Amino acid sequence: MSDQPAGAPPPEGAPPAGAPPDGAPGPAVRDRWWVDSGDKRRERAPAPVSTVGSRFYRTGVGFDQDKARTRLSDNNRRLLLELNPAEGEWTYTRLADKPHNEQNRDRILAQVPMPPYARGVVVDCGRTLRLLVTGTPIGERVLDLTLVDSPSFDAWIEGEWVRERVFRDQRSALGGLRRFVPEFLSPEGIAAWEAMRAQV
Repeated sequence: MSDQPAGAPPPEGAPPAGAPPDGAPGPAVRDRWWVDSGDKRRERAPAPVSTVGSRFYRTGVGFDQDKARTRLSDNNRRLLLELNPAEGEWTYTRLADKPHNEQNRDRILAQVPMPPYARGVVVDCGRTLRLLVTGTPIGERVLDLTLVDSPSFDAWIEGEWVRERVFRDQRSALGGLRRFVPEFLSPEGIAAWEAMRAQV
């Protein structure tokens, strides 16, 4: 029993009430909120999964961005090879149960016509669209534009991630894609890229 009078403040330097004494183990790992112990009181609702590319990858705890990019690159190539879009044309595929607004989709595609050396796939994710563009051979060079609130662009050459860009809105993103298609896929653009790589 302590000799400290009831109601008296603890001596200076003493641990706060409820704290383990010196040398005693702290809270067990299972008491940390981020550990899944099966205790229903500690369960957290699962993070929402974006509809964008939902069949390609999911993000969450332990998310490895490099692995996700590699997986996305592989799936992009697989999808392009499977659909085999014709040169100079767009091909459409739908991943969501409820399709994107057709009128808006047509308006978007009208702003990015395919040149003869390029071929594209419109991936309908419902609320959003992803535009995949490649050349010949299919999948060697892949451009990927995801049309969300802040559209994002990625480019791969032979599986290597070489460019990333985030746009402020859809209009600027589509303008960017119109510039990137000849930069990455035209014969002149490919020659310029190869010359630059040879100097590195």
